[in-house]
Amino acid sequence: MGMARARARRLTHGRLPSHGPCTHDVPLCPGTVARISRTGLHSIFAMTSEPTDTGAAAGDGSVSPANPFEWMGGESRVRALTERFYDLMDLEPAYTELRAAHGTDLAQARQKLFMFLCGWLGGPSYYTDQFGHPRLRARHMPFAIGIKERDQWVACMDHAMAETGVPADLRTRLRESFMGTADWMRNKGV
Repeated sequence: MGMARARARRLTHGRLPSHGPCTHDVPLCPGTVARISRTGLHSIFAMTSEPTDTGAAAGDGSVSPANPFEWMGGESRVRALTERFYDLMDLEPAYTELRAAHGTDLAQARQKLFMFLCGWLGGPSYYTDQFGHPRLRARHMPFAIGIKERDQWVACMDHAMAETGVPADLRTRLRESFMGTADWMRNKGV
């Protein structure tokens, strides 16, 4: 069994996620998709366990990253992205409603988003190791999330990705995936 399938099995407590009509795959990078299901499982599953040698065709010998976590630059870059996301939320008037939904102290939110993004991007599974299944929709149900909150969250994350130097191709793919996830988490009409 490939490493990606073994990781998927571990994250889903021995069951591989359904590929039936209740899931939606969003491509992120070569060989990787975000799987969004009605049960709230939002993970990135690598379809290959080894990096691909894309440089062979180009003749430069380069190897592409195995997953978005590596493509982004690893743990330190995910930490920088998370920190900038919450800094922008605090500083920019465009994200006022989003910031108001997070309470006065952002320390716990910063740490949890960092832990979640590491695993979601294909890196260490800090969040699931400590808290279990993310249950994103259920955990966000107490907060009123409409179109405005969804759009502010995605805009703030995109702003943070731009400022922390997330590669353009990855940024585009992540923005699409974040939008799909944020839209799925809406619990009010407007």
